[in-house]
Amino acid sequence: MRDGVLPADGVAEVQPETAKPEINWTVLLLGFAGMVIGQFMAILDIQIVAASLPQIQAGVGASADEISWIQTAYLIPEVVMIPLSGYLSRLWGTQKLFLASCVGFLIMSVAVGLSSSVEMMIFFRALQGFLGGAMIPTVFAVAFTAFPPEKRVTASVIMGLIVTLAPTVGPTLGGHLTEWLSWRWLFFINIFPGVVVLFLVGRYAHFDKGDASLAKGFDWWGLGLMAAFLMSLQFVLEEGAKNDWFADDHILLLGLVALICGPAFIWRSLVYYNPIVELRAFANRNFVVGVVMTFIVGAALFGGTFLLPLFLGRVRDYSAAEVGTTMVVSGLAMFATAPFAGRLVRKLDPRILMFLGFGLCAWGMWDARAVTGDWGFWEFAGVQAVRGCGVMIAMIASQQVTMSTLPPHMVKNASGLVNLSRNVGGAFGLAILNTSLTQNTALHMVELTSAISQSDTAVKAMIAGMAQRFSESIDPQAAAMKAFYGMLQKQATILAFGDAFALLAVACACAAFVTLLSKPGKADPSAGPSEVH
Repeated sequence: MRDGVLPADGVAEVQPETAKPEINWTVLLLGFAGMVIGQFMAILDIQIVAASLPQIQAGVGASADEISWIQTAYLIPEVVMIPLSGYLSRLWGTQKLFLASCVGFLIMSVAVGLSSSVEMMIFFRALQGFLGGAMIPTVFAVAFTAFPPEKRVTASVIMGLIVTLAPTVGPTLGGHLTEWLSWRWLFFINIFPGVVVLFLVGRYAHFDKGDASLAKGFDWWGLGLMAAFLMSLQFVLEEGAKNDWFADDHILLLGLVALICGPAFIWRSLVYYNPIVELRAFANRNFVVGVVMTFIVGAALFGGTFLLPLFLGRVRDYSAAEVGTTMVVSGLAMFATAPFAGRLVRKLDPRILMFLGFGLCAWGMWDARAVTGDWGFWEFAGVQAVRGCGVMIAMIASQQVTMSTLPPHMVKNASGLVNLSRNVGGAFGLAILNTSLTQNTALHMVELTSAISQSDTAVKAMIAGMAQRFSESIDPQAAAMKAFYGMLQKQATILAFGDAFALLAVACACAAFVTLLSKPGKADPSAGPSEVH
């Protein structure tokens, strides 16, 4: 039947547009699996070097300031590619973009592993982050366009598991690889799974086609403004705490660049006919709330992953492998929670689950505020288990709220914005926690020293006993005072870590109540898998 008219034989034709498209589940799942492995590699590489920086520093002869750039150089260019990937995916198609991203990531992984100087390593590490950045948001877009509505929660659970598990197991895997082989294998390990990704994506990931017409009128000004804004912002957040923030000329200059280029980029995206990042998704209230929640999830995820290894290394003097073994509890908790979270999100209002997830995060971090110098694997096990469960539940629920009421043609751009909000949230979280640790350590040191009287007999007896232990040194009294000062410094550091855990707990508790601002929304059940051109 066409336009309501029967054909000559009186038999109505079946309208093909009303029939649900046939899904070849084998092809879909194999293609999606390849992309998920690639996404895992790209996110894993953010944190895989965290526990092995001293070994890398010795291997390439870097200074303490230079070695921190091994992580920073990866993150700064990556934040540019993540939002740009939505445009490139529409231009080239998901498969071509993902394959190009994976090939570039693998080549740069080998180059970083073979680097003989810190300058080479930073250069190739920056290219690795930029090229690999496209593998992160494209998986998110495929989950919400290629899968039918009733299966999207399952795909979302898989993505949530990857996004939360990869940075958590990164220090664990990195620490053990460094001890078993060498730090170079932190990067060479990408080769085998990378080949698997290229095979699976190249053969099965035929999800959509590109639109070459988008290349006409490419917004180079928009790209320049976005790159200047995001790279400046990321640099300020990564390096600000170390350089006393805006007291440093470079931080001040880049802060001004971000302040000017950010609004200019937003204006350009709103007025240009072919913007590289489509901002219309922010007109959707649930998307805005979901992005805010994802931002806070990023802070909770990366903040917890940052504080625990730092405490174990700085206070307990744990090796890279010991730090990794202690951190594995959080990953196991996330892995165990994922299937239950997937079932719950189908039955309960996502707002309730976000409230529950952030509440658990707050509970776990609040318990950690009582940390002492004796805390190790078992003391942190409960903290990590509760936090891990909470992060996983909050992540999956926030994904559903973010994407549930968006039309399919907005999903690719929206996925880049969601992933960008998580990364920037993590950067903000780390910057705030770093600043908190620095300032509160100094504050507690002043409090401890002012509370101790020079005439205190117990203090005098302790220093005298320590001086006796250092009797063979050149100046036993000076050695004893230095050791006493070190004890106070360590205690001040422990108290500062307790404050940082409490700060993270309060932020998560506030986020739990912000979730109540979202409105319940469900995806259109009639909308099947769609190609987004």
